[in-house]
Amino acid sequence: MAEILKIILWIAYFISLYFAVFWFMVLLEDKPKRKAKKLQKLPFVSIVIPAFNEEKKIRPTVKSVLELEYPRDKYEIIVVNDGSTDKTQEITKSIINEYKSHDIKLISQTNKGKGAALNKGLRKAKGEYFICLDADSYVSRDALSKTLPHFTNEKIAAVLPLLKVSNPKTLLQKMQWLEYIVNMFYKELMGKLDCVHVAPGPFSIYRKSILGKIGGFDEKNLTEDLEITLRLQKHNYRIVQLLNTDVYTIAPSSFRELYRQRNRWYKGSVMNVITYRRMMFNKNYGDFGIIQMPTIIISGLIAIIIFISLAYYALKPQLQYLYNLSFVNFDLITLIKNFTLNLHYLDLNYMTFLLVAVMLGVSLYMIKKSHAKTNEHKITKYGIFSFLCYLILYFFILGLVWIGVVFDLITGKRQKW
Repeated sequence: MAEILKIILWIAYFISLYFAVFWFMVLLEDKPKRKAKKLQKLPFVSIVIPAFNEEKKIRPTVKSVLELEYPRDKYEIIVVNDGSTDKTQEITKSIINEYKSHDIKLISQTNKGKGAALNKGLRKAKGEYFICLDADSYVSRDALSKTLPHFTNEKIAAVLPLLKVSNPKTLLQKMQWLEYIVNMFYKELMGKLDCVHVAPGPFSIYRKSILGKIGGFDEKNLTEDLEITLRLQKHNYRIVQLLNTDVYTIAPSSFRELYRQRNRWYKGSVMNVITYRRMMFNKNYGDFGIIQMPTIIISGLIAIIIFISLAYYALKPQLQYLYNLSFVNFDLITLIKNFTLNLHYLDLNYMTFLLVAVMLGVSLYMIKKSHAKTNEHKITKYGIFSFLCYLILYFFILGLVWIGVVFDLITGKRQKW
């Protein structure tokens, strides 16, 4: 068992190192930046906010849209109340009455899920561009003026802003803040190779005509944002990731909330990769098919391997210790008296240390670079303890979520959006 696990762990190490070095080389590659065009005419856009039981968050979300630095006659806000049982509808109506000079509409439907709510908004939208905004997210004032100029040609189907965690308070939220910063930086690198695989809910901007052409959002999908992006990639459209304008979202504050969110994300990822499996290792889709599609699954497998390995090597000494105690009838004093430290420098696995050191070095460099590129210059902004927990503990937590996903898939457990 130990030898098999060691072999699997080494394979995971080398695969992780390969991808780390690959993206490091993409970073170093001196490619000309995609230039934004100057807008000759400001387009009309539709901002759709699907909402289910968001009475505490819907007002600040809509208010952030109302404060956009964009002519109020050039955008509409459509709130789709997806069968809320709280006061989401009443609060939205009060916002409409309060801001009568703005074009705000409320559409209510029975609960059908986010995909159906987005399609409802898509059918009513009058804009040239369709923007989805989760009801727990907030946009910066320059979000439209900085993103729209990047629709430089008809093949660009979506432009994505920089997504950050809003006001993290708990340790878990602070670790997610770090995760989002790093992930957004990697997505910008992916964009250089046209490898962006997900357009998240907070303020992803789509060319509406393309959404209509490919059939809108999948209403039965657990991760409609991932599915629509894979479908755009399948039709060889391009997606641009920006790092120069911020959108903020509220991250789960407890492990239970995080587990539910990531379980849905990862399960949806697996199911969508299965659906679009013909794109995997398919050279017709360029780097997206060869690199990005396999990465979606490989990242989960590596997380599971690392979780099992850490659990095994952490528990094994404890079990051995209990086994030794049984020989002396759990007499701790006798065991301590006969304890000898048998450690020699020749017994150390220097190859493992070297590999871990290289991976850690590349990772730290990429983390530092990600902070600089996202205008978050201090890596330990929320404390050195949060940073260390992110490096050491966070991926163990995500590995646990992946274990849960595998269990759910094996047992056939499904959930609604």
